[in-house]
Amino acid sequence: MVDIVVKDAHGNTLADGDAVLLIKDLKVKGTSVTLKQGTKIKGIRLTDDPDEVECRTDQVKGLVLRTEFLKKAK
Repeated sequence: MVDIVVKDAHGNTLADGDAVLLIKDLKVKGTSVTLKQGTKIKGIRLTDDPDEVECRTDQVKGLVLRTEFLKKAK
């Protein structure tokens, strides 16, 4: 089995449970919610797709975000 390496927009490796920051405002499809740049999202879960992670925010549960819009939080 090949391990999938998931990287954020800056090339940092992401793992399950990491916290990430949004690097741009994102409109969430199917809702009227816009997630603002700099929003911290804790406890991400990796998926089978190296370009996507699952997460939850206070506004939206069961959210899937593309890694190109994320930066690993310190």
